[in-house]
Amino acid sequence: MSWIFLLLGVIAEAMSHVALKVTDGFAKPVASALVLLGHLAAFMFLGQAMKGMPIGIVHALWAGLAIITVTLLSTVIYRQHLDLTTCLGMALVAIGIAMINISQGHSH
Repeated sequence: MSWIFLLLGVIAEAMSHVALKVTDGFAKPVASALVLLGHLAAFMFLGQAMKGMPIGIVHALWAGLAIITVTLLSTVIYRQHLDLTTCLGMALVAIGIAMINISQGHSH
């Protein structure tokens, strides 16, 4: 169940960060509310995920998955260009996530 909460936290965080671009410095109330609610939801989900997983593992996975998700969503929604260096960086993040996930030092 912790993994489900972790993934929900990643989705909430990523959607919140993508919406942040359209807040116009928090001048647009609807977009601003979406950002704040997304962050609140993300932390609520992460708190639930931490009931069954170590905090360091949850945070590392959340951060890495959020980086990848925000980058991919930004590419689709805002048509931001991913160059070779960015793609390589994303691959390294994904490798890091895989290494954390297969490590012997935590339980799910």
